[in-house]
Amino acid sequence: MNKTSTRLVTVMEAAARLGLKEATIRRRILERRLPYVKVGRAVRVPIEAIEDLIATGYRPVIAEGR
Repeated sequence: MNKTSTRLVTVMEAAARLGLKEATIRRRILERRLPYVKVGRAVRVPIEAIEDLIATGYRPVIAEGR
């Protein structure tokens, strides 16, 4: 088994990092649009998934050539 160290954050922490409501994060988890880990009844989100979401949503500024 591949052992990798991954930091897990709560839904509240993920929402705060993205500037979204907790309900939005929970909806994305239920829709399977955001990976998560179940630890008993607790739901945790890998910090890498949050960082990937930010990176894929990044749109650079288009400079106007005047």
